[in-house]
Amino acid sequence: MHRLPGRVLFGAAYYHEYQPVPRLEEDLDLMAEARFSVIRVGESVWSTWEPDDGVFDLDWLQPVLDGAHRRGIHVILGTPTYAVPPWLARIHPEINAERRTGQPMGWGVRQEIDYTHPAFLFHAERVIRRVVARYADHPAVIGYQVDNEPGNELFHNRGVFQRFVDHLRRTYGSVEEINERWGLTYWSHRLSTWADLWTPDANGQPQYDLAWRRFQAGLTTDFIGWQADIVREYARDDQFVTTCISYERPGIKDDDLTRRLDITAGNPYYRMQDGLALPDTGQDEQGWTTSGTWSLYATADRMYASRQEPFLVTETNAQAIGGPWVNEPAYDGQWRQAAWALVSRGAAMIEYWHWHTLHFGAETYWGGVLPHSLEPGRVYEQVAALGAEFERAGELVAGLTPDADVAMVWSADTKWALEGHPMLHDERGDPDRRSYRAVFDAFYRGAFDAGLQSRVLHPSQIFAEDPAAFAARHPLLIAAGLLVAGDDQLRWLAAYAAAGGHLLLGIRTGYGDEEVRARREVKPAFLTEAAGVSYDEFSTLRRPLGVVAPEGSPLALPGDAVATRWADGLRPAGAEVLAAYEHPHFGRWPAVTTHAHGEGRVTYVGTVPSPGLAAAVLRWCAPATGDRWRATADSQTVTGATAADGTRLRFLHNWTWLPSTFELPAAARDVLTDDELAAGTALTLGPWDVRVLAELP
Repeated sequence: MHRLPGRVLFGAAYYHEYQPVPRLEEDLDLMAEARFSVIRVGESVWSTWEPDDGVFDLDWLQPVLDGAHRRGIHVILGTPTYAVPPWLARIHPEINAERRTGQPMGWGVRQEIDYTHPAFLFHAERVIRRVVARYADHPAVIGYQVDNEPGNELFHNRGVFQRFVDHLRRTYGSVEEINERWGLTYWSHRLSTWADLWTPDANGQPQYDLAWRRFQAGLTTDFIGWQADIVREYARDDQFVTTCISYERPGIKDDDLTRRLDITAGNPYYRMQDGLALPDTGQDEQGWTTSGTWSLYATADRMYASRQEPFLVTETNAQAIGGPWVNEPAYDGQWRQAAWALVSRGAAMIEYWHWHTLHFGAETYWGGVLPHSLEPGRVYEQVAALGAEFERAGELVAGLTPDADVAMVWSADTKWALEGHPMLHDERGDPDRRSYRAVFDAFYRGAFDAGLQSRVLHPSQIFAEDPAAFAARHPLLIAAGLLVAGDDQLRWLAAYAAAGGHLLLGIRTGYGDEEVRARREVKPAFLTEAAGVSYDEFSTLRRPLGVVAPEGSPLALPGDAVATRWADGLRPAGAEVLAAYEHPHFGRWPAVTTHAHGEGRVTYVGTVPSPGLAAAVLRWCAPATGDRWRATADSQTVTGATAADGTRLRFLHNWTWLPSTFELPAAARDVLTDDELAAGTALTLGPWDVRVLAELP
């Protein structure tokens, strides 16, 4: 059984083969001085492992592993399958991925392969076996990363399409069934035979889109699982197998993918400098990089959600990320702030991309721990200080279980459905293909701004559980934007509230079924009685609407509470109105309602709430826990977690240039200084500061 080393692993991706001059010993000495305990190697250089077809050079990595081992640095060995060598592209051009049917994407970047193609799989298996067999017994190797950020492309290759048709035949059984389930009478799309199915390039059928996306994610899961199985034939029992996930890749479903692995690993990239400032007044668009402190925490919670377990950070900012046109290396203190934030949410490893800044290639200005001069500077000094902190903290902070005041449903099916057929428009009136993220993020940020900690869960991790048991463990559950859901799942949500949970619903939840067909039932389907409200009419909004709390409403609204982008025409049937729109037309409908149901409650938010409105609703909804560890300044976050030995840990952050103070509600020990602090002690948090505390009995 694999077991991670006791402390938080700390290090960087290291590619000595990229260095312009030989400096292995110097690099490794600098890593040891920075208290590095792990490096990742080997995953990007298939053409180095196998410079020509069947010609292998496997010994070049030996000095790196030997040198790391001598210094007590562990190694994660990668399989190089995401970046194929030119000779393979030359002799098997048919493996090139097609973004549209019959149109190969070309070569010159990475991940250009259809990884279902037999020719690719033959060569991939051969290099995997040769590399892993060569180094599986090396004492430095603690685990393997198979491939790298999979799911980057949706394959339109003919062979993939034929597999898709076969998949549909197995799933639906007959063309008559698929005609019925997909509504193919519409626009004369009824199939008479499976050969009638059109390729996805110009498809406009939502049901087809969703099936296609589910199938593509399954291809990625199967490919990564196939690699993991090969590696396990050689791996020792104490070695783990993972892959690094970029969560915005279009071809992954992370809860399925990570079931085939031993541990989750992901790559959170985030805007530094003022992108981490609190209070946060920004509304920046989120993508593969995030902006805003709340979104850094959201990324961590997504990684924890994959397996509901601690996770590895295989890549994160060393300094500038992406292209040279945006270069924002962190302010002093922000590296330790971000790293401790990730650890507080379950990270068992922090690994930077990457050790030295490259002197060539597409990522020339993607900054590493060392700059182009290769001389240690400010980044190295900041990172080394953090390494010393992780060494000092030891096993206590490794593999934490983060606190959760709020549970949130994350639906990959809904995300895919709304990428193909968005429900929101952007500022120009064009379709917003991040519609689901917009709704999910509004509520996550609202919880964050309300000082609440969130646990993200996939439908596969929720709906098989007894709703009463779930309500006892998670008394507040957010199901917002859940367009794709089965009848039983919606009934489960009602049962959750009846059993004592507080269910917070948002727009589009209960509107579509598992095939993303609009339901016949009055909306929200199967939840109208529980919510005490229904609707049939809805509107997108060109500009925000003001909201007010009617007289007697328990909801306290700040001045920046507004409704954005959408309004459901809610008709109360027993529900209490908590907030209403300020508008001559939309004012006839409530914006927020609440209704007692059984032992619990259902609250409905009929819009995409602004941060102020979302935070106000979440403060009202959140159960009183008696936990006095709450931020006392708007620049602070206070998060909690439980260590493996049961110790309660608290992480205090100050995300600004201005110092702030926090009065301890209970006695605690400073994990990084070992000082014991009495209850009532006023801690001073400096600019961009973090304190790690262990509660005392």
